[in-house]
Amino acid sequence: MVFAMFVVTNRIPVAQGHEIDFEDRFRRRVHLVDRHPGFVRNEVHRPRPMKLDHATGQWHEDPEAQGYYEVKTWWRSFEDFVAWTRSEDFREAHKNRPPKEMFAGANVLEIHEVLTSTDLELS
Repeated sequence: MVFAMFVVTNRIPVAQGHEIDFEDRFRRRVHLVDRHPGFVRNEVHRPRPMKLDHATGQWHEDPEAQGYYEVKTWWRSFEDFVAWTRSEDFREAHKNRPPKEMFAGANVLEIHEVLTSTDLELS
């Protein structure tokens, strides 16, 4: 039997100079999602734009590249995630929107089903 898990990723371009404010919002969040049925974990990934110098094989920071924060929530099922988005807790967690100047563009929401090596062997 295969047990799927789902990861929902919100890719967010944070404007330069607003990184600390953005991260602080997640430190101070109300943790409503944490107790929602089917929720597994939450992760915030800080961007680190890098580029490879192919001539030397060395990696260097790329201050000109737009990095995206990734806010990931892991769910036992897609239905659990959908139930969260329809809940009063979801509305409460998202009611205090940050100012628009905190962002360098539109966010992108992605949903992925997690496949393990065992899942791939069974296909």
